[in-house]
Amino acid sequence: MVDPRLNIINERLSKIGKIIAVSSGKGGVGKSMIASTLALALSRRGYKVGLLDLDFSCPSTHVILSIEGLFPKEEKGIIPPEAHGLRYMSIVYYARDEPSPLRGVDISNAIIELFAITQWGSLDFLVIDMPPGIGDATLDMIRFVNGINFLIVTTPSKVAFETVRKLIQLLKDLKVPIVGVVENMKMRDSPFIREQVERLAAPFLGGINFDYKLEDSMGDVKKLLETEFAQSVEEIVSKKL
Repeated sequence: MVDPRLNIINERLSKIGKIIAVSSGKGGVGKSMIASTLALALSRRGYKVGLLDLDFSCPSTHVILSIEGLFPKEEKGIIPPEAHGLRYMSIVYYARDEPSPLRGVDISNAIIELFAITQWGSLDFLVIDMPPGIGDATLDMIRFVNGINFLIVTTPSKVAFETVRKLIQLLKDLKVPIVGVVENMKMRDSPFIREQVERLAAPFLGGINFDYKLEDSMGDVKKLLETEFAQSVEEIVSKKL
């Protein structure tokens, strides 16, 4: 039997211009920072933007953006609150600050429910901070969300890229659009990541140097947008999105 909520999902998303899933095969690569800053950068350019934190294991965009005391409203579903010019939703509204040890069908059910009840309205972009890895959440998003695009984040590490390589290959096999690959936390000039991405025939969007001041900007959006990190994300936005 087909879950009736599946038909509702694409109705809910029908007024969104582009859906960008910020993803990586590995955790700790700065995926949430890039998702948050990307959403802010698009908003600063005058676009209507939504940000969804779907990281079941460790949602953190609310910490990065210092979103406190804001909650969705219930009205024929749920309406995301607005913060820093973004419509914002997070799995943290349901899990609070407790662990979310979901498996298999529970992850699928949580994703279906969240997308079926959330009223995003009209947006130019919806940026989704995905859970790390290539698991149920990634496969479900591909299955449930029509027109999803993936922005992939890696670091210069060969270990990090090995998992990213598998993610790229999966998306290409499934013919899922890849916006491009970003190399984050660059410490030195090296062509390794660019060459590997180009070998896989995926777009390479550029590198972001390790920014020692980034940690001090956590929770302060004004300070975050003044960092070299944010400037690099802006450059990537202007090139591709």
